[in-house]
Amino acid sequence: MSDKTHMTLPDRIPVFLLSGFLGSGKSTLLNAFLNDPEVQDTAVIINEFGDVPVDHLLVRKGETTISQVSTGCLCCSDTTDIQKTLSDIHIAALDGEIGGFSRVIVEMSGLGDPAPLVSSLCTIENVAYQLPGRAYQTQFYLAGVITLFDTIAGASSIETHFEALKQIAFADRIVLTKTDLSNEDDASLELDVLLRELRELNAGAEIFDRQTVELSKLFVPKPYAVVDRGEDVAGWLALEAALAHESGHDARSKDEYISLRHGAGIRTFSIAREQPLSETNFHKFLSILQESAGQRLLRVKGIIATENLPDEPVIIHAVQHRVSNPVRLAAWPDEDHRSRLVFITYGSDPEQVRKLFTTVIDAVPGSLTKSLKDIGDALMAPIARTLSTLDFMSRRSQ
Repeated sequence: MSDKTHMTLPDRIPVFLLSGFLGSGKSTLLNAFLNDPEVQDTAVIINEFGDVPVDHLLVRKGETTISQVSTGCLCCSDTTDIQKTLSDIHIAALDGEIGGFSRVIVEMSGLGDPAPLVSSLCTIENVAYQLPGRAYQTQFYLAGVITLFDTIAGASSIETHFEALKQIAFADRIVLTKTDLSNEDDASLELDVLLRELRELNAGAEIFDRQTVELSKLFVPKPYAVVDRGEDVAGWLALEAALAHESGHDARSKDEYISLRHGAGIRTFSIAREQPLSETNFHKFLSILQESAGQRLLRVKGIIATENLPDEPVIIHAVQHRVSNPVRLAAWPDEDHRSRLVFITYGSDPEQVRKLFTTVIDAVPGSLTKSLKDIGDALMAPIARTLSTLDFMSRRSQ
């Protein structure tokens, strides 16, 4: 007989989708929300676009139940994955394996298409669980789609990535992020233009500023109303329903679904290394990669061990040309002490990036330009001057 303590969950549990394009600040906002002791009855489902999971390391755990969906982007897989995950954490809580919860937040991949998840959550059936002598039934329901909009890079993302547009269109709450990073005199005027453009995409959503919004109000449950989102959203959901019944759905490979959802040029890959890295060489690698790939470098995120402080890892975030300030942790958040980096690119060859990483990380001072010659013109041609400057600086520092 198990010694587990069985518990009762609420009859109805709200589910919130937290979306936003790559680098919009989802994990930062989620951390801030979870730091409130009054919301520790929250379960978090994290979905990321990549083969090496790192996003769960970027979210505070504490008393929060974290469920990592590592099967790839949820919108590219069978949408019953989200229903199965909800069922799994429901059963685990009732069985006493994890803490109880009264709300669920699904942090979507930055490239996530909200349509299949909204379609799935709007049609989810009650989750039933049978214990000896007792039966439990809980209804999960979609209670909000909160989309973060990067006021610096968001407009460009919407122009070039259909997922970013759909994330805005499906939202019933839009949060403007990075409004504090512009000190220009015409910042207010630019913000007014952005607001008008967002209203054209989604006239019914509430719009908040990340700097002033009370986070608890963002996660107040409100039944999600498709009719308020507009004709485009209704059409996309109808398409999802048709796709769900399309014969041969399960026969398609993960890569085929990624291509259909995100375009053939989107690539996700990872780099892991056992040995601690030279912090100087790592930032040199990141700088060269950003200069060469430009807008093709959609996202870099991960955790690295540095030679000077290997037991205090550094969290890395980069979006195209913008690199967030590295955050050094007091200790490793899990048992895996490797440096792990996830890259999301458009049209860049992963092998060229891996060669660049090895070349720069293992570079002997003064040999950088020569070592990079065989990496290929496709990646390195745009940055010949950058390489010469870095090599000159390397020789001067000897």
